[in-house]
Amino acid sequence: MKLKSQWMIKPNTRVRLAKIKTLEREPSRDVAQRVLTHRREVLAKLQNMLYAEQARAVLIVLQGMDTAGKDGTISHIFSGINPQGCDVTSFKIPTHLEARHDFLWRCHVAAPPKGIIGIFNRSHYEDVLSPRVHKLISPKVVRQHLNEINQFEDMLSNNGTLILKFFLHISHDEQKRRLQARLDDPKKHWKFSDADLKERQFWPQYQAAYEDILSHTSKKHAPWFVIPSDSKPERNLAISGILV
Repeated sequence: MKLKSQWMIKPNTRVRLAKIKTLEREPSRDVAQRVLTHRREVLAKLQNMLYAEQARAVLIVLQGMDTAGKDGTISHIFSGINPQGCDVTSFKIPTHLEARHDFLWRCHVAAPPKGIIGIFNRSHYEDVLSPRVHKLISPKVVRQHLNEINQFEDMLSNNGTLILKFFLHISHDEQKRRLQARLDDPKKHWKFSDADLKERQFWPQYQAAYEDILSHTSKKHAPWFVIPSDSKPERNLAISGILV
């Protein structure tokens, strides 16, 4: 796949998230909205062609720390496309049935068929994040899982799936502001979880785990993009531009 982007992680690049900005520029909200509206229209037309052709699928992976904006990305960018041609799958703690299978089983089942845009809100990468941070799996298993993920994505690509992976990169301070906003605004209380505060204590460990993931699983056929996400308009413009 020939795609150039300032946010794309080239294969075999050692990633240091502390050296990557979480805010490049704060675009004018009016300008950002006009551009985003236009890109939604373009995406809707492209989706129609994708669906009509029935030759390829698109898999979009969204990962990030709590409050990074995965839900917001989906609602802002994909609100203009036909919901019949788009499947969104959220990956949480494995169910009893899922835990009895290999860790990729539930993800393969959710992979988009040809003609469909599939969006993973969290993904197969969850199995090398929290279990790793909380030392529930060994470094050897982590390495094995990363290799299996590369093979899984290679197989999907070889069978006609375009894979684009986005890490929504926010700062420690911005996460604090967003968590506080959820506490301060009664309309956002439903978004708040005590688990968010508990996991925040492991910020350095999660950053290190993500650095390892980004360094070892960004491939030509399945690239990672580290998107500055302290600004929601900047995040939406960056991702929508890459998708178009």
